Amino acid sequence: MNIIIPMAGMGKRMRPHTLTTAKPLLPIAGKPVVQRLVEDIVATCGEKIEEIAFVIAPTFGKEVEAQLCKIAETLGAKGKICYQEQALGTAHAILCAGDMLTGNVFIAFADTLFKATFSIDKNREAIIWTHKVEDPKAYGVVKLNDLGEIEAFVEKPKDFVSDLAIIGVYYFKDGANLKKELQRLIDQNIMLKGEYQITDAMDHMLQTGVKFYTGQVTEWLDCGNKDAFVFSNQRVLEFKKDTEQLIHPSAVVEQSVIIPPCYIGEGVVIKNSVIGPYVSLEKGVNIEDSRIRNSIVQMDSIVKNAQMEASMLGKNVIYIDKPDELSLGDFSTQL
Repeated sequence: MNIIIPMAGMGKRMRPHTLTTAKPLLPIAGKPVVQRLVEDIVATCGEKIEEIAFVIAPTFGKEVEAQLCKIAETLGAKGKICYQEQALGTAHAILCAGDMLTGNVFIAFADTLFKATFSIDKNREAIIWTHKVEDPKAYGVVKLNDLGEIEAFVEKPKDFVSDLAIIGVYYFKDGANLKKELQRLIDQNIMLKGEYQITDAMDHMLQTGVKFYTGQVTEWLDCGNKDAFVFSNQRVLEFKKDTEQLIHPSAVVEQSVIIPPCYIGEGVVIKNSVIGPYVSLEKGVNIEDSRIRNSIVQMDSIVKNAQMEASMLGKNVIYIDKPDELSLGDFSTQL
């Protein structure tokens, strides 16, 4: 099986953090979002993964490309970098990895995380993973028939159709057929608001007799803005507290209290502080005389004499003497 991860978006809602780092590479509990996504897919689907294609913008750079390929290699797969030079929609992004659309294909967009235990029924032609939501009007949803098959995809329904929201995770038994349908959109210029959408391809596949089914996840985490990102960090820490070593043995903790679950990275120094719950301190962070809760502090940042909650600090930030809820990008200084 191949996995395709479209992740070429600019992440504008996550600025200033995405001005210097691609959104899927921002850390959640010590690992980039995209790494947690592919690890969870591999762990839950139970299939041998041959290749993982990351669809990125050319501007991401060689260092990012090497990091992504290394993530694939740690999971026993070959990493492949594909470029989406223009933001022309979900269908276009997937088609940028067209060489990977063969045989069994798993597609997951890299702005979401999920908690699930599932296995893929290879006899099914297509599976769309969904999550029940309270307000379906804000989402694309699926409508099911009496046999439990998907009979329609409905984008942001004004009237109630279904509460099963599409989370951006898909399985296709016949990748070549999907490729043909995606190419059809391009060839016939079938667009919605200036973009080629995967739902238009799937609609046509329904009409030609392909049977779609749903899989459901127990929790769906959005990483689209600062508040959602901090909440997702909280939930991932809760999920992983019993299965991952969250405190690096090199961390120095002096006259301080750690309230779990927290991620404390390599070389972190904490003095005279109370940390947690739900805090991630990345590699090289230095904390002194502070109280931090439900926050993310990225690599090599310094926090002193501060109280922080529901906050996110970028890399190499200096933050001193400020009680606040905040979001600071890389290389910021606030005294």
